[in-house]
Amino acid sequence: MFTVEVRDHIMIAHSFRGQVFGPAQALHGATFVVDAAFIAKTLDENGIVVDIGCALDVLKATLKPLNYSNLDDNPEFKGMNTTTEFLTKYIFDQLAAAARSGTLGRDSKELHAIRVTISESHVARAWYEAAL
Repeated sequence: MFTVEVRDHIMIAHSFRGQVFGPAQALHGATFVVDAAFIAKTLDENGIVVDIGCALDVLKATLKPLNYSNLDDNPEFKGMNTTTEFLTKYIFDQLAAAARSGTLGRDSKELHAIRVTISESHVARAWYEAAL
């Protein structure tokens, strides 16, 4: 498999519901490093997986509404615990929609999968990966 990965970051605030979260039930901030990997079985006629510039633009556009926001105030997340795992799937869905619309410089039918990894510290991360 061939993979192109781009990276950005977001700074958010949020809180969680449930005793399992302990002190994270209170409003707290986080800085997440977000990696988006675009995976293909073959390279296209230009020798690439996707256009790296387009991939970075799509990732930045996906993250922009989340950056510097309190996720608890986002109507789209009402009633949800916006865990790192939850956010990986949310970002994946946005990137998959962008891929299907052709904004990555390659037909999405030629892409095998997308993997979104969110690092919440140097010792902890989560990812979501699925086929397109």
